Amino acid sequence: MHRDDLRVLPKVLLHEHLDGGLRPGTLLELADACRYPGLPRDEPESLATWFDQRGSGSLVRYLEAFAHTVAVMQTPDALARVAREEVEDLAADGVVYAEVRFAPSLHLQDGLSRSEVIAAVLEGTGEGVAATGIEVRIIVDAMRHDTDAEEVVAAAAPFLGRGVVGFDLAGPEAGFPAREHRRAIDAARDAGFRLTIHAGEADGPSSIADALDCGAERIGHGVRIIDDCRVRDGEVVEAGPVAARVVLQDAALEICPTSNLGTGAFPSASAHPIGMLHRAGFPVTINTDNRLMSRTSMTDEFGLVVGHHAFELGDLRAVTLRAVDAAFCDDATRSAVRRRVEAGYDPLS
Repeated sequence: MHRDDLRVLPKVLLHEHLDGGLRPGTLLELADACRYPGLPRDEPESLATWFDQRGSGSLVRYLEAFAHTVAVMQTPDALARVAREEVEDLAADGVVYAEVRFAPSLHLQDGLSRSEVIAAVLEGTGEGVAATGIEVRIIVDAMRHDTDAEEVVAAAAPFLGRGVVGFDLAGPEAGFPAREHRRAIDAARDAGFRLTIHAGEADGPSSIADALDCGAERIGHGVRIIDDCRVRDGEVVEAGPVAARVVLQDAALEICPTSNLGTGAFPSASAHPIGMLHRAGFPVTINTDNRLMSRTSMTDEFGLVVGHHAFELGDLRAVTLRAVDAAFCDDATRSAVRRRVEAGYDPLS
């Protein structure tokens, strides 16, 4: 399929980080406005090239680039602008529904409260939605290596039903199991948050099992579930206990192929397991993770699975509708998004 054909296909994005999707030009302008001296380049294209972490080779190195984006996202105006532009850029790429996530606690350096951070992001996404007509919801993150997850839940709870729908744990997996945040996770679920947890990105199936034990409905990344599968001739022929549990619970895997390559999870696009997981019936969805650091888009991710895993139109439709089913929105929104997806695919079928 040609790139232009892929671009116009309706897309549903469940895993995208706000601080990983800035426009390079915006980064430069925000850095100038707040007098941040740390940007490594002073021109948009060279800055975009520097931020390209596809060759970083490790999750730790990949995450280091976020220090610069977070540094310029410390005021309500900056947060709202980044959020608005994020929605505009996703809409231009054919996304009809997106869930954007961020960690409020990373944006308190200039005196904002977590509540003020969330309000600013919602203001920006609201402006973007009004301009584009797509649907956007917010997931708030707590960081695995921090101790303020309960405070994040408390700050975000008043925004449930006003754009915030989910709670997530992000950050390094190794040494920071999800179960250490069980009180915050339980509080989030009791308050009405839907739950997704980063797991199985760098660590193996035990990290995914830990997330499921904590009540995760979806798994952020989850690609290391392949380590709990027996593979023969490029196909999954047997699922281990954790892998079987993912399928049984229909815990959608928020897979971000280009990001996984950048962090060194797999040596090449062809070696990524997304194709065999999809063919084996795992609840695979396709996502971007961080468009700036992975220098990607949903169109690029579609192109990767078409070019390296023989996805056809029917496969793209299937994973997109699976993402609709796994979305943390209300039923009326889900039905409307499903109609938009089907309207985009039906004429091509």
